[in-house]
Amino acid sequence: MAEPRLLSLLGLLQARLDWTGPELARRLAVSPRTVRRDVERLRDLGYPVNAVGGVGGGYRLGVGARLPPLLLDDDEAVAVAVGLRTAAAVTGIEEISARALAKLDHVLPARLRHQVNTIAAAMVTTPTPGSTVDTATLATIAAAVRDHHRLRFDYQGAQRDVEPYRLVHSGRRWYLFAWDTGRGDWRTFRVDRLAPRTPTGPRFPPRDLPDEDMGRYFVRTTTTTRYRHQARLTMHGPANEVADEVPPTIGLVEPIDDRTCTLHIGSDSLDQLAVWVAAFGFEFEVHEPEELRVHIQNLTARLSRSVGQD
Repeated sequence: MAEPRLLSLLGLLQARLDWTGPELARRLAVSPRTVRRDVERLRDLGYPVNAVGGVGGGYRLGVGARLPPLLLDDDEAVAVAVGLRTAAAVTGIEEISARALAKLDHVLPARLRHQVNTIAAAMVTTPTPGSTVDTATLATIAAAVRDHHRLRFDYQGAQRDVEPYRLVHSGRRWYLFAWDTGRGDWRTFRVDRLAPRTPTGPRFPPRDLPDEDMGRYFVRTTTTTRYRHQARLTMHGPANEVADEVPPTIGLVEPIDDRTCTLHIGSDSLDQLAVWVAAFGFEFEVHEPEELRVHIQNLTARLSRSVGQD
């Protein structure tokens, strides 16, 4: 999509803070005069390449005031196009992704457009129903997370004041993971249900997160700890195979070894838990809660009686 030497020059400028003209010339195997000319071409495209004083002169890539045209090689262009097609199915940014994809498709060379269309024709994206979120709200939350600013927002008829730490996307919905100052505990909020108030609150000193793996923590809290009955089982099957049968919205699978794994799963109904674990198709052992062990024993006896077995 662009002259390879310009891409190489841009990559070098992004990889290190300062470069002298002679260094760039040696790395690109061109003359210093050609480097100067290529730098001017980058500037014409909107990239803020600043001059740095010193022996021989130098260059530094600055921060731009506007988004310049992207310089992508062929593989990068295809990857971005395929990523946008996938993002077009993400609840909350479908329309924006589709607009960006249309712009990229318009400038793709024919050979790359053919590759992208070939991949798109073979792709099937499963529907992910969910509520749409405002990208401005996402940006406001993300900025508060980055800058450690407290957030105030209206949420289901009440005003909340939180220390924001992470945005979580589950495939269906966006969530804010935060420390609720009013309740003195970690809380998760659906972004589509909150309306930020401006301005944001004061800065706060970051707390230690409850888990280094926030993706794992989020799945655990949404599938297990929020329910009345919280079960822990050993599944006799490789973690990847068990995970294929257990949706991430239902339980959390953690490997033990090559042949077994731990399943954390929760429900307000013991009947539902018993049916779920039996339907997954693996031998299993219930470690907790004790009520589930007793319930499965009683359910097994009842099912045996239903088919005439003692």
